[in-house]
Amino acid sequence: MKAYDLLKYTACIGLSLFLYQSAPVLAQPADKPRFEEHQRNAVRDYYRAESSAKRCPPGLAKKNNGCMPPGQAKKWQVGQRLPGDVIYHEIPPEIASQLGVPPDGHRYVRVASDILLITQNVGNVIDAIIGVE
Repeated sequence: MKAYDLLKYTACIGLSLFLYQSAPVLAQPADKPRFEEHQRNAVRDYYRAESSAKRCPPGLAKKNNGCMPPGQAKKWQVGQRLPGDVIYHEIPPEIASQLGVPPDGHRYVRVASDILLITQNVGNVIDAIIGVE
């Protein structure tokens, strides 16, 4: 076998291995459920209207943190399990109507002014909409 043929053969094998290994990585994001842009806008609009309605006590309203009391900083992360000490609630009906039905095996919850998409069985945070930025 000539050196040129050996080089072509090695390059072909290397390219094949690269494409084989990278194909699943490229396909993963489309498979995961995510919030769509219109859902993100609906949540932000809702909380913008809430904060302009002055429903927070004055001290919390000026902090621009979704009326979260001191010491209740964000304790969750996308890709991680929702910690057991994090208090979450059902999402407001006005937001639920905008988001629609969650994907199978998932649910929407509210933590402070953030809306999270979590798995039902384990509570992993799949995606999030930050309500007040």
